[in-house]
Amino acid sequence: MTNNLVTQVTEFLDIQQVEYRLLMHQTAAVSIEDAAKQRGIRPSQMVKAILLRDMGDQYALACVPGDRSVDPKKVRAVLNCRRMTCVDLSLVEAITGYAIGTVTPLLLKQPMPVIFDHTILDEKQVTISSGSKLAGISLACEDLIELCHPMFASIHR
Repeated sequence: MTNNLVTQVTEFLDIQQVEYRLLMHQTAAVSIEDAAKQRGIRPSQMVKAILLRDMGDQYALACVPGDRSVDPKKVRAVLNCRRMTCVDLSLVEAITGYAIGTVTPLLLKQPMPVIFDHTILDEKQVTISSGSKLAGISLACEDLIELCHPMFASIHR
């Protein structure tokens, strides 16, 4: 296995001249806990991205630390929607450009609001998916924020 994995995310970070570290996995990650263990980090250092939609098929990407859960009701309140639900798993890749388990708040296929829970700011270094189940990316939280310009709100359970 090579440490020279190239994805659209790593290419984007290189073009943006953002310092990052590729964290290779031994096997394809099957859960947040598994990915954290393979990366040698705490789940709270991971940015978990959950795709939600409202009744009018407007999408939003809700991001929380890996050890937290997104509360769709709180996202709904932030976006002033009547109802928000998780998108059917079979549609996630077509909407985001990423397979299940590899969604990241960068380079989304469709424009949509990105909402970060305030607790993401508790970590100076965070990890996101590289776009591959075989690696994550560690980068400064402030760099991630600069790149994806999220809204901030309390959206975790």
